[in-house]
Amino acid sequence: MTAARRRLGAYGVAALVVVLDQLSKALVAHTVPLGTRIVLLPVLNITCLHNRGAAFSLLGDGGAAANAFFLGLATAATVLFTVWIWRAARRSPGVVLGALALILGGTIGNAVDRVRRGYVVDFIQVHVHGWYYPAFNLADSALTVGAVLLVLAYLRAGRN
Repeated sequence: MTAARRRLGAYGVAALVVVLDQLSKALVAHTVPLGTRIVLLPVLNITCLHNRGAAFSLLGDGGAAANAFFLGLATAATVLFTVWIWRAARRSPGVVLGALALILGGTIGNAVDRVRRGYVVDFIQVHVHGWYYPAFNLADSALTVGAVLLVLAYLRAGRN
């Protein structure tokens, strides 16, 4: 497969992540009242929360300055991962391109929220025996899966 097709595939995956993320957030924001929990499974709720900070609401009370800071980070990451995909398309394994695409899509998905709303909509809530993991969204999931795949791909490459 040509590098151009591989790039197109990776950017397409990133775009799909952004679209699915934004659709899911819009659905939750329009149907689930803020702070409400809908139990899906004994360990999984759907909720609607506004996260003005980073992961785990870090710096969530920083106001507009924190939002601008996180938006700046997202912009820098978007440029970095766009260029990384462009360069990696010639020689990197498909799993690396897929991982980069997931990270790029997740970064853009949360950045779109920051621009449109001034916060990120989180809605997936996992809990076990009274312990609640911080709520997250599809963009966060894509970022996490992409990062794990990227680390695993490079660890595997290092062993070979």
